[in-house]
Amino acid sequence: MRPLTVIGFIGSTLDGGPHNASRWNKWRPSVGLCMHDDLRVDRFVMLHGESHGALADFVTRDIAAVSPETRVERHVLGFRDPWDFEEVYGKLLDFVRGFPFDPEGEDYLIHITTGTHVVQICLFLLTEARYLPGRLLQTQPSRRSPSSAPGNWTAIDLDLSRYDSIATRFAAATAESTSFLKSGIDTRNPGFNALIEEIEHVAVRSRAPVLLTGPTGAGKSQLARRIYELKRLKHQVKGGFVEVNCATLRGDGAMSALFGHRKGSFTGATADRPGLLRTADKGVLFLDEIGELGLDEQAMILRAIEDKRFLPVGSDSEVGSDFQLIAGTNRDLAKAVSEGRFREDLLARLNLWTFGLPGLAERREDIAPNLEYELDRYAEREGTRVTFNREAHQAYLAFATGPEARWPGNFRDLAASVTRMATLSPAGRIDLAGVSAEVARLRRLWASENRESDTLDGLLDAGQLAELDPFDRVQLDYVVATCRASRSLSEAGRRLFAASRSRRASANDADRLRKYLARFDLSWQAVNDA
Repeated sequence: MRPLTVIGFIGSTLDGGPHNASRWNKWRPSVGLCMHDDLRVDRFVMLHGESHGALADFVTRDIAAVSPETRVERHVLGFRDPWDFEEVYGKLLDFVRGFPFDPEGEDYLIHITTGTHVVQICLFLLTEARYLPGRLLQTQPSRRSPSSAPGNWTAIDLDLSRYDSIATRFAAATAESTSFLKSGIDTRNPGFNALIEEIEHVAVRSRAPVLLTGPTGAGKSQLARRIYELKRLKHQVKGGFVEVNCATLRGDGAMSALFGHRKGSFTGATADRPGLLRTADKGVLFLDEIGELGLDEQAMILRAIEDKRFLPVGSDSEVGSDFQLIAGTNRDLAKAVSEGRFREDLLARLNLWTFGLPGLAERREDIAPNLEYELDRYAEREGTRVTFNREAHQAYLAFATGPEARWPGNFRDLAASVTRMATLSPAGRIDLAGVSAEVARLRRLWASENRESDTLDGLLDAGQLAELDPFDRVQLDYVVATCRASRSLSEAGRRLFAASRSRRASANDADRLRKYLARFDLSWQAVNDA
C-alpha cells in the first residue's frame, strides 16, 4: 500500500477545545481523521494562519497521541482576509506550485471540511484543475456518537469518468453535441466523424480562433454556424453570428465593412457605420475565404483578435469588440505566406485549431444520409415532401457513389441535384426517368467544367500534355478520377478492369493499373498527392 498524505487546514473552531480531558468528548475533524482504523494517514500536511500557531501545536500533540505513526508537517499561510477569494486562491496556488508532490509514489487526500467556505472552494478548484493531484476528503461526526468518535469519512474522486452513470450522461451529451454539429445527419465516414468529435471538444472548451479549410462546397459555412449555435446553447456567447465572404470585400470598402467608419471620413460616408467586428461583439464572427483579405486588413484583424480593439476608418479613438473568430478558406495559406500574400503572424494565430473538411468525393459513404437530409431541407423550404421510389433511389446512389461522380462542387452540387429532381418530380415521387435525366445533366455539367479545369493539369507538364492523343487523354483522365475516388490501388484496379478480370485465369488488377500509370511516368502516390 502506498503512503497516504492528507492536506488540509486546521479548523479554528472545530479543532479547538479545552486543554483538559473533556476535549476528547468533542469531535474534532483534523484529529478525528487520524483515528480511523480504515484510513491510515502517514503524513498530515497541516495548513494554518499566522495567528493559529498555538492551536496548531495543540492539534499536533493530540494527533501524536492518537496516531503516533502520522507525521505532521506544518505550513503557515498568512491570509489578510480568509474570505477574499483572490487572495486565498493566489496564496494556495503559490503553495501547491512549490510543494514537492510525488503522485507516482504516494496518494493524496485534500481535506475540505475545515477552513472558511472560500478556502474550501479554492481547494476544490485546485483539485479539479489537478494542481492538487488527489481526491477530496470530507469528514463529519457520527450520528450515533456525535462527540468522542472519530466520525465518518468519504473520499470523492473528481475524475467523472470513474462514475459509470455520470460518464454515460457525459458520453450522451457529447454524442448529442456532435450530432448537432452534423445537423443530425447520421454520417458514416470514420475520419469525418472523428473530426467532428474533435471540433465539438474545441468548440465547448476554447475561445481561441478556429480555421476551417477545405474545397468550396465542403460545408464550412454551415459548420461555422452550427459551432456558433452550439456555443450559444452552452451559454458561451450572447451575441449573434456575423458571416462575411472576404472575397466580396475590395479596396477602401473592405476596411469600412470590417472595422466601421466615422461620418465624413471619406466621400459618401454620410453616417457612422459600426462595422462587422463591432456587430459581432459577444458573438461569433465568421470570415469565409479569409485568404482573400488584403495585407492591411489582415494586420488589423490580427490586432482585433489579440487585443479586442481596433480603429474605425476616420476615427482617432479605438473601439472594442469581444468576438470569437471562425475563419474559412479553400486556399493553402502556408503557400500564400511564402508568396507574400498572407501574413505569417496571422496564420500562426489562426493555426492553433485548424480542421480540414474533406470533399464529398472523399466521403462517398455519407452520400446516402446526406441525400435524405437534402430531401428534408427541400420539404422544409418548399412545404412539399418528395421521396424516391426504390429503383430510382438505387440508381441515383449507384451513380452518386461511383467513380464517375466527381462532385467538384461537393455538397452544393448534391443539394442542387436533389432540388432539381424534387422540383421536376411528378406527384412528389422521384422516379427512374427523373434520375436518368438528372444523371445526364450532371455528366454534361461536369464535362463542361472539366474542359475548363483538366484533371491532368496538375500531373503532367505542358509538353507531356501536348504529346497525348485525345483518345489517351480522355482515358487517362478517367483512370486518374477513378484512382482518386478509390481507397487503394487494388480497389481502383477492380473498378477499371471489372469486365475483363472475369475472363482472366488470374487477375492482378493492381499490377495492370500500376503498369498503365507508368506509361505516363505516373504512380498511385503521384496521382493522389497532386
